[in-house]
Amino acid sequence: MRQKTLLTMLLLPALAVMAFRIAGEPLAIGAAMPKAEQKLKDVAGKEVTLKSAMKENGLLVMFSCNTCPVVINNQARTKEACQYAVDKKVGVVILNSNEGNRAGSESLKAMKAYSVAQGYEWTYAEDKNNELADAFGATRTPECFLFDKNGKLVYHGAIDDSPNNAESVKRQHLKEAITELSAGKEVSVKQSRSVGCSIKRI
Repeated sequence: MRQKTLLTMLLLPALAVMAFRIAGEPLAIGAAMPKAEQKLKDVAGKEVTLKSAMKENGLLVMFSCNTCPVVINNQARTKEACQYAVDKKVGVVILNSNEGNRAGSESLKAMKAYSVAQGYEWTYAEDKNNELADAFGATRTPECFLFDKNGKLVYHGAIDDSPNNAESVKRQHLKEAITELSAGKEVSVKQSRSVGCSIKRI
């Protein structure tokens, strides 16, 4: 009996680590959009869902925030990519999952001010308790997930190949993926490495 108890005590931490790793794995290309009907509060105080934000050609979900230096460095590129998505009939939802800083710099009030300053014309919503970040396996800001009209993931990664220096960009991964998606083509570069601040989970 004592041996069984000891074995159980030894196995529990290992199982917990395994569960964490599985939960933390990023969404696979071709996977269905998770939590598509989860209600989210946007900066206007309205309830929205990923499903309701989808347009004719799909949906772009970007995990971002107000204060990450990489997000700030990519502000113009973020706005350009999101506007391009809208022009190509792809819906846009930017999610703020920084629950660890929700009482301060990442509050809904601060998000609203940031959205106005950036001139966002698309949804910017809080991801309460990191539920969508956890479901997507998102870890960075900014980090992009592009879905087709059937809600299947076709691209995951960075906005482009040079997050730290706009002048060194050789390929705009997200824009190219949106172009191919809206033209009914297979996305040629399906994944890239996201560079940014870690999501501040609770």
